[in-house]
Amino acid sequence: MTRTTRKLLLPGTLIGLILAVIVLAPVLPLHDVRAMDVPNRFAGPSAAHWLGQDEFGRDVLARLIWGGRASLFIAVGSALSAAVLGTLLGLLGGYFRGVVEALTVRASEVILCLPPLLLALLVVTILGAGTGPLMVALTLLYTPNYARVVYAATLQVRALDFVTAQMAMGAHPLAILWRTILPNVMPPLLVQMSLVVASAMMIESGLSFLGLGVVPPTPSWGLMIRAARGAMEVSPLLLLWPSLALAGTILIFNLLCDRLQAVLDPRNVTAGGALWLRKGPRRAALPAVPAATDGPLLAITDMAISVNTSERSLELVRRADVSVHSGETVALVGESGSGKTLTSLALMGLLPDQLGISRGQALFRGRDGRVTDLAQLDEDGFRRFRGAEISMVFQDAAAALNPVHRIGDQLAEALRDTGDAQEISRRVVDLLRHVGIPDPERRQRAYPHELSGGQRQRAMIALAVANAPRLLIADEPTTALDPTIQAQILHLFQKLKSDTPDMGLIFVTHDLAVVAEIADRVVVMYAGEVVESGPVAQVFARPRHPYTAALIASVPEGAADRLVAIPGTVPPPNAMPPGCRFAPRCAHALPACSAAPPGAERPDPARITRCIRWKEVT
Repeated sequence: MTRTTRKLLLPGTLIGLILAVIVLAPVLPLHDVRAMDVPNRFAGPSAAHWLGQDEFGRDVLARLIWGGRASLFIAVGSALSAAVLGTLLGLLGGYFRGVVEALTVRASEVILCLPPLLLALLVVTILGAGTGPLMVALTLLYTPNYARVVYAATLQVRALDFVTAQMAMGAHPLAILWRTILPNVMPPLLVQMSLVVASAMMIESGLSFLGLGVVPPTPSWGLMIRAARGAMEVSPLLLLWPSLALAGTILIFNLLCDRLQAVLDPRNVTAGGALWLRKGPRRAALPAVPAATDGPLLAITDMAISVNTSERSLELVRRADVSVHSGETVALVGESGSGKTLTSLALMGLLPDQLGISRGQALFRGRDGRVTDLAQLDEDGFRRFRGAEISMVFQDAAAALNPVHRIGDQLAEALRDTGDAQEISRRVVDLLRHVGIPDPERRQRAYPHELSGGQRQRAMIALAVANAPRLLIADEPTTALDPTIQAQILHLFQKLKSDTPDMGLIFVTHDLAVVAEIADRVVVMYAGEVVESGPVAQVFARPRHPYTAALIASVPEGAADRLVAIPGTVPPPNAMPPGCRFAPRCAHALPACSAAPPGAERPDPARITRCIRWKEVT
């Protein structure tokens, strides 16, 4: 038993005792809660009546236990009902946004405009006093609180890389909500649960105190406090017992939920895990269709990615032209902010909500030989390709792997297979062994935080290639690793390419040494444009664009005393120069360079450059 788990012993035992006593109330040797002994009213504690007798001579201990039965049933029942409804509204609104958000979260927030006690009074007045109406009132009252907490947590988790990675694997939105987002928003949900139970018990007691809650002769702590208030001078202990029961139960619930938050979060422990997670049904296996070899695997032509602002539509990427053939490795290179990652995300349909493909084509040839324009697909259309036909390796594996699932479970979920559990487990181990993770049988049971950086990146690669995609996109997969591990990961990509010779690879990087080692062709991007492309050896030997030449010159080499830096900075998207975007930083620039955007020039059939002075660059 871990130290974190041991912290549950005290509050768990106390809550267990309270619940056991309340549940077993009908079989315990208690006095009849309705039996009156008027001559002995207000009698103090005795052997027959441990906590004394009330204003009608009834046994206080029996009424305290039966009163807790009513109070806890109403508080916990309404808290759970509100949790289920509010969590559903918050998840849907936070994930789908737009109209769904307005119909779920925003609509429920109308209830927050009403004072809590007045809203409960209104519902009870309309439906009448009693346990049922009181639970309805409290459920309506607390649903918006859950919805807002889950909505905020969903927005935060939705933006993290491991959710994007799940989308890249082709998971259905409902599966992402259930297995990826819900476990990660559960800790704040538990905290909210403790607050709601406490608040519900207080409001139930308050309404019962006012005579609008539990109907006599059924006992409740609120009714007992109400009755004891009029007899404070005669028997003050009658007010003490229900008040202690109410305050103590609330404190114990708060303590239990606070410690459950730590226990149920696998990111804080190395064993156990999110207990509510269960394996879902397997997805249908993909048909075995021979790969088509006619034409390129991917052909991006004149593609633009824009963001719509309040004033105008702003192009972040324009005139993107990239092609990838089966078995070919194409490197996308350029400074940070050049549009490499945006172009990659566009191919997966994973652009942020505010961005979209505004022009051009991205023709992809699938397993069945049919060509699909990825630029025209909606979310349902992309889901058919993600993971199966096109997959992606993200830069930061620690952020891209789900922290509340074991590595093996994440791989099993990604596999598009209908095999039994034993077969799936065998394939998971084989995948981990294939990407070079030592002791895969044990490592498949590890959480991401228990692996080293290199092992996490290998697990991320295993996820990406689990279904043998036709096109693999690697977004700077070696950036966060040390040089030794970088070399191992690059060797792993080369091994994967040799094992699957028909798979195309787009390798996004800013490291030209990596490009020289792994790529067949290179596409150079600057300020959202493709400025040059061609075979790696030819481009590096004789660049045909000043930006490419400047990038190559800026790489430290041999015994050079100084690095050659590119002057100036990349212009912001809202202040791009009218002509060539590199002109303000270019030593070869002429007035004509700023007049109009340069067209695509072909120094030879295999190369493209966007420079009107390409003959004079080198």
